[in-house]
Amino acid sequence: MKRFVYADNAATTPVLPEVRDVMLPFFGEIFGNPSSAYSKGAEAAAPLAQARETIAALLGAKPTEIFFTASGSEADNWAIKGVASSMKNKGKHIISSKFEHHAVLHTLESLERDGYEVTYVDVNENGVIDPVSVEQAIRPDTILIAIMMANNEIGTIQPIAEIAAIGKQHGVTVFTDAVQAVGNTPVNVADLGVDMLAFSGHKIHAPKGIGVLYIRTGTRVRSLIDGGGQERGRRGGTENVAFAVGLAKALEIATARLPEMARVKAMRDRLMQGLLDKIPYSRVNGDTEQRLAGNLNIGFEFVEGESLLMWLDASGICASTGSACNSASLEPSHVLLSIGVPHERAHGSLRFTLSHENTEEDVDYILATLPGIVQRLRDMSPLYDSSMARIKD
Repeated sequence: MKRFVYADNAATTPVLPEVRDVMLPFFGEIFGNPSSAYSKGAEAAAPLAQARETIAALLGAKPTEIFFTASGSEADNWAIKGVASSMKNKGKHIISSKFEHHAVLHTLESLERDGYEVTYVDVNENGVIDPVSVEQAIRPDTILIAIMMANNEIGTIQPIAEIAAIGKQHGVTVFTDAVQAVGNTPVNVADLGVDMLAFSGHKIHAPKGIGVLYIRTGTRVRSLIDGGGQERGRRGGTENVAFAVGLAKALEIATARLPEMARVKAMRDRLMQGLLDKIPYSRVNGDTEQRLAGNLNIGFEFVEGESLLMWLDASGICASTGSACNSASLEPSHVLLSIGVPHERAHGSLRFTLSHENTEEDVDYILATLPGIVQRLRDMSPLYDSSMARIKD
């Protein structure tokens, strides 16, 4: 029987049993609205407050700086549009990068249609942003710098603390999308110095449908969702108590397990080297060290990533060609193009993202399965035949 290997943890993660267990009471006896004044509401309000305190402590923030959202995308939208709206009298210029998540890029495109101007700084061939390029892009009318902490496709970790220091020096608000970083690498808002930070629960074994936006005290940002005054009047909508409690538990577990990321990195490195050794004309996309421990993005020439995914799925292996949020697109990854990967190799790239739940046997199975798939697809490719003929000549 074929083995099942889940190696797409950057797309989503299964909810841990410990997380599910702490959530269950809120689907039964603890069902009150936390905004209600009576005892049943208070019964729900207390664990919501505790979840906020737990998350704040783990991120180095204050509980009053933690706001629950329905997703990382909502948090991204709130941070960017909220600053744009509150600071438009100062200016309408924003700095970001060319390889942000689409939740950021599409939000910026929306603002551009409303008259804002965005400077997209370049990324080097290793997938890392130079803080100098960010500083050089700052203008008198710059109101926001929005740079992700770790890239969702190639996993490269950005020098956010340096960028935040530059923003502070110039009086510019700094926001980082840390959806991929939180739970996979140490994240402390005090150490980073950012004004806002977003992350999502389903990337760290909490449910889908819960996220957080950290807003440093004193940061000017307008609300995105109006309503009944929840989240201290900053985000309307009855709080999702069960999911908030689950997120706090998941973050607690993920933070405690950060030292174990060395094992995940070792598995990733063995998978990386094994694929490079077994499959000719393959190359890792992005820096091999300054990246998240479980992330491997690797390109194979003369094959299509979509075909690789279908064959892998038939063998019981889940991987990705890039961002799960844009999997319907047949266009090559904007992330890979931004670091100079040619269209042909970008189309033949796969992303494997390992977690604590993966095993050495999972790595063995991928190494035993993928080389044969690549070769079968190459054997059917006229491009491969012609390229090999030129090499032999």
